[in-house]
Amino acid sequence: MIDLRSDTVTQPCAAMREAMATAPVGDDVYGEDPTVIALESDAAQMTGMAAAVFAPSGTQTNLLALLSHCERGDEYIVGQDAHTYKYEAGGAAVLGSIQPQPLDFDSTGRLPLDKVEAAIKVDDAHFAKTRLLALENTQHGRVLPLDYLASARDLADRRGLALHLDGARACNAAVALGVPLSDVCAPFDSVSICLSKGLGAPVGSVLCADEALIQRARRWRKMLGGGMRQAGTLAAAARIALRDGPGWLADDHRRAATLQERLRQLPGAAVREEWQQTNMVWLDFDDAVGDALRAHCEQSNVAISANPTSARLVTHRDLSDSDIDTAATVISSFFNSQ
Repeated sequence: MIDLRSDTVTQPCAAMREAMATAPVGDDVYGEDPTVIALESDAAQMTGMAAAVFAPSGTQTNLLALLSHCERGDEYIVGQDAHTYKYEAGGAAVLGSIQPQPLDFDSTGRLPLDKVEAAIKVDDAHFAKTRLLALENTQHGRVLPLDYLASARDLADRRGLALHLDGARACNAAVALGVPLSDVCAPFDSVSICLSKGLGAPVGSVLCADEALIQRARRWRKMLGGGMRQAGTLAAAARIALRDGPGWLADDHRRAATLQERLRQLPGAAVREEWQQTNMVWLDFDDAVGDALRAHCEQSNVAISANPTSARLVTHRDLSDSDIDTAATVISSFFNSQ
């Protein structure tokens, strides 16, 4: 199967499997797992933060950040289509009584900072207290420029907000910008990095921040059931993902650009030209053919993610150049036969 549904489908490589089998482990809830400790140190160093905590998922690391930054009745500003708001089951509201204030992204995947500032509540008993701005990088594959991040930091400082990054694909952003991951993370008070997407680990994310916030996050992790025991078995693969994974991403981006080029002139479909900045290609359809396209692809052992009017195609390290060529041929044959 040529699987373009997501970069979450990556399989652990042979080096990861060997590391998992031989990792020294301890009880991480007691803070005694040496491989987890090493992973957290690696992650803190790469992001330029003081400390980190390992958790089972990016949903949990984002939630740990929100719960650690905010109190009950506080508010966070977030994108209407952001993962932390739309795709994480409302955890901040349900479990933390933290009110989201969603705003629309602009065409570049950014939250317009003038609209962010206008949404900040005045200090009045009628309103939730605006405490946090949460950004996402990449946003549907689009990269947030460093000058935009610096401006967001200036706004947060001026208005007394904390700044969190859902950096599930922050390594993709760093590779696309040609800068160290720490440059992408520098403006933020906390950063969540997913290890099981393009970086290829089987499980896990890290939350990176200062020591005080990470201590609060560890308590929330325990409460949420994220405290794992001999978690070094997982952390061993995650260390390799963090060490080697960023080196694979440029090929993912190149293959996505190749796929987009192959699909650019399809009848009845249009690529979102400016959205292909990393490892995602987006197609919009003239007619509601998404279900039929997905079924057509499945018959040729190509898996895609599609709704009736659009599709997202995601490249990752388990795909080859020939896989991209095959997928482009299969997708093209559908539209050319309509």
